[in-house]
Amino acid sequence: MTLKFEKFSITAIFLVVVVLVIFFSSNSYAQDIIEKPNDIHLHMFYGQGCPHCGSLKLFLDSIKDKYSSLIIHEHEVYQNQQERELFERMSKDFNAPIEGVPTVFIDDRIFVGFSNAIGVSMENQIKRCLEINCSDPEYKRATSETTQLVGESSPSTDPEKKEIMQSLTIPIVIFAAAVDAINPCAFAVLIILMTAALAITDKKRALKFGLAFSASIYISYFLMGCGLFSALQVSGISHTFYSIVTILAVIVGLLNIKDYFWYGKGFLMEVPLSWRPTMKKILNSATTPFGAFIAGLAVSLFELPCTGGPYIVILGLLAREVTRSTGFFYLLLYNLVFISPLIILSLLIYKGLSTTAKLEEIRLRRIRLLHLIAGILMLIIATAMILSLMKGWV
Repeated sequence: MTLKFEKFSITAIFLVVVVLVIFFSSNSYAQDIIEKPNDIHLHMFYGQGCPHCGSLKLFLDSIKDKYSSLIIHEHEVYQNQQERELFERMSKDFNAPIEGVPTVFIDDRIFVGFSNAIGVSMENQIKRCLEINCSDPEYKRATSETTQLVGESSPSTDPEKKEIMQSLTIPIVIFAAAVDAINPCAFAVLIILMTAALAITDKKRALKFGLAFSASIYISYFLMGCGLFSALQVSGISHTFYSIVTILAVIVGLLNIKDYFWYGKGFLMEVPLSWRPTMKKILNSATTPFGAFIAGLAVSLFELPCTGGPYIVILGLLAREVTRSTGFFYLLLYNLVFISPLIILSLLIYKGLSTTAKLEEIRLRRIRLLHLIAGILMLIIATAMILSLMKGWV
């Protein structure tokens, strides 16, 4: 009995000692956590070769040993697309425009550029975070306390790459507009309208029909383009959309070339056959230039399946590469090129240099060739866009 009691006593003492060790160890660990300074996350977005970025790096190197809890996250945005997308997302989360590089995020403070004054403000923010619980800005959103301090900075994208893409943008816009302009859909629609107009009025009034219709197409396509362009820029998915429309450009080009070799087989890059009677009925109902304008608004929706491909490709490019005001200018240019053949055909009919019957005959005779030209131009555009992705220009 005594032996059992002794064994029990030893076991109990051992368990008490283990519990006490665990208790005091836990308290000690908890105390260490409480006394350990908060981690301060600093996100620095910079570009390789940016002079202001170099100055900021030297500054951070000079102070980082003073703050053991300072964690510096470096994000190079000129060469690394993933870091660029993170920069765009964090700027969007903080409701802050991208002003340039370097840009630093610390808690709810944003510092753009670098100068001695910005360096002082940045270090004050680090000291502030030692006293309060600052969170990682990568997972933070704008609050009423969010502030942005802007100083001297460099462009947020590699100037050399930006220059290359800017030099390519206008030719690509014109090429894509040319693909749309020679599309047989637009020719067929105008010829139907002009035939109907000449049946009820003279050439001068028929010209007004043609010009009103062309103006309507111009306005409706421009407005649709502005809406999608703005939505892409606001959504922040412009790079993803650019990759998607690059694939679309290849598909549209190949389908047009298919229509040269196997016209009428499979998917046709024209208005669907089932839609054509309704579209023709709308066009024939136009009895005044104003009626032709209204008909143009309705018909523009019917034409989208065959003319929308190049337009969507260009919208993807512009949303990625240009500002909103510049983008609107390019859309004005694109649609001017797009409707120019419609205006030329209207003038040819008005001047008596051709008739709707002859133009329709030419269109039917050359329809395969038009598809081939459109397909080749579209593949040239696709090649330029693929090259821009491979070279990291976007």
